[in-house]
Amino acid sequence: MENLPCSTKLKSRAKSLRKAGNYAEVVFWQHVHKGKFHKIDFDRQRIIGNFIVDFYIKTLGLIIEIDGESHNEKEDYDEKREEYLKSLGLKVFKTTNFRVLHDLGNVMKELEEFIIENYSLIN
Repeated sequence: MENLPCSTKLKSRAKSLRKAGNYAEVVFWQHVHKGKFHKIDFDRQRIIGNFIVDFYIKTLGLIIEIDGESHNEKEDYDEKREEYLKSLGLKVFKTTNFRVLHDLGNVMKELEEFIIENYSLIN
């Protein structure tokens, strides 16, 4: 997806999130960066509108969110955020920190299946 809205006010925040690195996100990143996952290019901590998403695949318009404790008691915010992202024509794949850290193989398989079902790109 080209030309997504982007709040420039969030650039330093996105950069600091990339540097700080939530452990589960770092583990996931190690399995997908540099085309390790079906040669797909992932962006990390991408700004879309007034939000920063964990991972983004530009060629697919796919957001990958790895939710941790910071999302507890933020259901309304997360729901509105997801509605906004979907209104841009984007798809969202969600998992949790726990699953990335304790069941990464199945998370990667589910992501692969999600891409196959929604895009028919991986064979």
